[in-house]
Amino acid sequence: MKNIYLILLVILLQTNCAGPMKITDTPVSFSDERQDLTREYIENHYGFSVENIEISPKIIVLHWTAIPTFEKSYKVFNREKLQGSRPDLANAGQVNVAIQFLVDRDGTVHRLMPENWMARHCIGINYNSIGVENVGGQKGEDDLTNAQIKSNIKLVKYLLEKYPDIEYLIGHHEYRHFEGHVLWREMDPNYRTEKIDPGDRFMTAVRQGVGNSRLKGVAEILAEKK
Repeated sequence: MKNIYLILLVILLQTNCAGPMKITDTPVSFSDERQDLTREYIENHYGFSVENIEISPKIIVLHWTAIPTFEKSYKVFNREKLQGSRPDLANAGQVNVAIQFLVDRDGTVHRLMPENWMARHCIGINYNSIGVENVGGQKGEDDLTNAQIKSNIKLVKYLLEKYPDIEYLIGHHEYRHFEGHVLWREMDPNYRTEKIDPGDRFMTAVRQGVGNSRLKGVAEILAEKK
């Protein structure tokens, strides 16, 4: 029954995903200090000394915020430093978590920072990935909406067209499959977090809705490590 529902959902979403990508620019604070802290993070975790924080994206990572509203989610990303909010991350650097895109529950896509600037959103692959957060997932429950699925499909298609070097689409809960891969960058073997977002239901719907044979997932990542 679940498979039938998923098939019908994907057909509906594909039908309704026509038209131009609509993106609302809602920038977070990203001062020179935050950029300096990002460069520091790059040097400490990836071993690169860089003049700027521009990236060449090869991966798209989808997340959920675990926060119920756009306003509260935006407030988290708008801080420049962790400020004690994430003790699990604090020892690895003070630059706050960030994300390029934040999708509200009604499907509105907000761009929070330049697409090709590095955001701290996924251990090991920040330096080559664009992140998309979806408002929801509070208490670890998958409550992401069909409107968010539709917007993620359109956003992934937009990014694939704009950045031809993007090859991979993963959920945050799948990120550790990149360990040992040529694209994995984390130098600290003890710096890891366990993630469950955004879950298999959401990822399956988005992948099927995008329907692009160029995109690789977990199976291809594992095969490339052999």
